[in-house]
Amino acid sequence: MEPYLFPVVFFAVAAAFTLSASAGFGGSLILVPTLALLLGTKSGVALAALLLAFNNLVKVYAYRKTLPYRKAAVVIALVAVGAFLGAKLLVSAPERAVAIAVIVSFAAAFLIESLDLTRWQRAGSPVLAFVSGATSGFSGTSGPLKGLAVRGLGLDRLHLVGALSLASLVGDATKTAVWTEASLLTGRDYVVTLVCLPLMFFSTFLGKRLNTKIGERGYTRVFWTVMVGYTGRLVAGL
Repeated sequence: MEPYLFPVVFFAVAAAFTLSASAGFGGSLILVPTLALLLGTKSGVALAALLLAFNNLVKVYAYRKTLPYRKAAVVIALVAVGAFLGAKLLVSAPERAVAIAVIVSFAAAFLIESLDLTRWQRAGSPVLAFVSGATSGFSGTSGPLKGLAVRGLGLDRLHLVGALSLASLVGDATKTAVWTEASLLTGRDYVVTLVCLPLMFFSTFLGKRLNTKIGERGYTRVFWTVMVGYTGRLVAGL
């Protein structure tokens, strides 16, 4: 990475991690397009996954008292399996078809939530979890589907953020392992990540503070704002 790009990367990292810690997800909404623009698609997606994996370690620590391991276990496992398969398909993935599928899934899930069809939403969580991992593996982001998969578990705000942090950590760590083996990630990428560690801590605890201030209704607004942001990005890419 060229030295003059570092300030842009650091700004994107700070914004992404603050959003991610306050909503539980959403970091890739900022980080993936920024790094893809600066470094190229594959390199940008891979570095974003590495940065997000380390940041999710910090998030898991920050929300360590509200991590619903048992309730989220199936969702987390399916995210990992999907992420592994998706990461393997990074090169040949039909991104246009994926974007359309994600948009349709988001619209359907929004309708289910609006009509309070929680039984159907919970039944669909495992499917959404697997597809979100796969989508993340070959497009760099799975925000809408992952958010809906975890939201379907019926958790309160802090446990919801904890579950999203766990699912994100497992998914990003899986992708990072696959892409390191495939040489998409190099030693320089790991150095950049280590340099960003202080930003991770600052942004994560700032985001957690924001989360505790906004309340349940405010969090719901933030959650769906991030969801709409993801969907808008996908629509723009069609």
